[in-house]
Amino acid sequence: MDDEATRLHGGRLIARRLKAHGVTHLFTLSGGHLFSLYEGCKDEGIEIVDTRHEQTAAFAAEGWAKVTRAPGVAALTAGPGVTNGMSAMASAKLNHSPMLVLGGRAPAFRWGQGSLQEIDHVPFVRPVTKLAATAGSTAEIPGLVDEGLAVAARPHGGPVFLDFPLDIVFSEADPEESELHPPRAEQADGDALERALALLNEAERPVIMAGSDLYWGRGEDGLRELAERRGIPVFLNGLGRGCLPADHELAFARARKTALGEADVALVIGVPMDFRLAFGKAFNEEAEVVVIDVAEPEREHPRRVAAELYGDLAASLRGLVGDGPDTRAWVSRLRGEETAKREAERGQLADPRSPLHPMRVYGELAQVLDRDAIVIGDGGDFVSFAGRVVDSYEPGCWLDPGPFGCLGSGPGYALAAKLAHPDRQVVLLLGDGAFGFSGMEFDTLARHGVNVVGVMGNNGIWALEKHPMEFLYNGWSVAADLRPETRYDDVVAALGGHGEFVTEADALRPALDRAFSAGRPALVNVSTDPTVVYPRSANLA
Repeated sequence: MDDEATRLHGGRLIARRLKAHGVTHLFTLSGGHLFSLYEGCKDEGIEIVDTRHEQTAAFAAEGWAKVTRAPGVAALTAGPGVTNGMSAMASAKLNHSPMLVLGGRAPAFRWGQGSLQEIDHVPFVRPVTKLAATAGSTAEIPGLVDEGLAVAARPHGGPVFLDFPLDIVFSEADPEESELHPPRAEQADGDALERALALLNEAERPVIMAGSDLYWGRGEDGLRELAERRGIPVFLNGLGRGCLPADHELAFARARKTALGEADVALVIGVPMDFRLAFGKAFNEEAEVVVIDVAEPEREHPRRVAAELYGDLAASLRGLVGDGPDTRAWVSRLRGEETAKREAERGQLADPRSPLHPMRVYGELAQVLDRDAIVIGDGGDFVSFAGRVVDSYEPGCWLDPGPFGCLGSGPGYALAAKLAHPDRQVVLLLGDGAFGFSGMEFDTLARHGVNVVGVMGNNGIWALEKHPMEFLYNGWSVAADLRPETRYDDVVAALGGHGEFVTEADALRPALDRAFSAGRPALVNVSTDPTVVYPRSANLA
């Protein structure tokens, strides 16, 4: 065969390497710098999913990673396309979500002459990525894509950014068929494992606090075996939710303050001691803290720890399985508190008021959710209530923005989740404020036939800001109000979806049933009581 016949343009070279790594979907918004890549994806059978904003394309790539535990891929055109995706990259970095962002770039041979959207992305993208690089030639492309995906997946996972000058990605080179070698996980330090074992073997009030890196490290089976063998109560946050089913006898949620505050040994698995754990102060000062993670942390621990186990998380958990003191009294006491607090919520879950209490929304929603439903939170106080009461039973079933707290992530997450798991319920919980960031993506959902059910808490305010502001300033607030009872459901209907507005509690369940059976993306827009204050206890500073 003639050598010229084997040469491929840069877009095809990118797509070939993506396909070799198992990539099936590319999330994007149309841009001229990306035409070569689109052609390559078409030729290689990679589905191109276009959105209405680059932020959503990048969040969809992160969402794909969150529900599949494999890197998601987005393509963003040069200049504003890349800058529009930066919030999603920053979110993915803090969430340890593996993703690859492919950027367009002004042509190299014209660099510095003022081409359309000419700007060097790498310096400002680098702080929010694990790796940021520009292809220097067409021949470099296959190796650069391989390196990018490897870096994205290597613990801690995170985003990688690669951009491709227009002239280079349209030029041709020989394809490179590199053999793929999945990274081998390092094993935790043996001495640290022995220290942790010794502590557990004496622990009378042990507790497990686990988070997203438990999920990324595929540690759910090891967690369950460890908890069951030793009788350790388990608390989960972030993507860790569902790694032990919420109805397991050792799964807890409401008794966390007591458990962490009174534990003598705490296993902190795949979760940083950040504001969500009061910077380590959620555990009592005398507790022996054992940190277990897939890799060393990016920052120092804010408190003393007794042992640190970094590496193959599943293997570390298996290494801690054994027998220790009888914990049944400890577990029983926590179960009593858990049960009492859940019973105390029943009144709110059935609250008949109009506008509705947010808890009533979740009381009704719980009755129609499948056990493997994927629930996505995109909002402030409305999603905060959901975080308290929505239970997860399988890994990868709860997606929220994470510690970066970027609103507008939900539709992208939902798009990816439903494409990855078309036979499962995907429910998007939205605040009315959050809808303003990416509500037009209901057009994306409708165009691609992605039947996500959105449930909105519409209280007409930025509640997590308005209520604390009025507390601090004797009833005064500013920049914290929206228009009450805005018909966002009409917007969704105009975009090709199904929309309903609910103002009475008894009307909610029938509206939810219709939304799930609509055969289109749907929004149930629920008028919720703006006077309900979410009880904030997180230490943010």
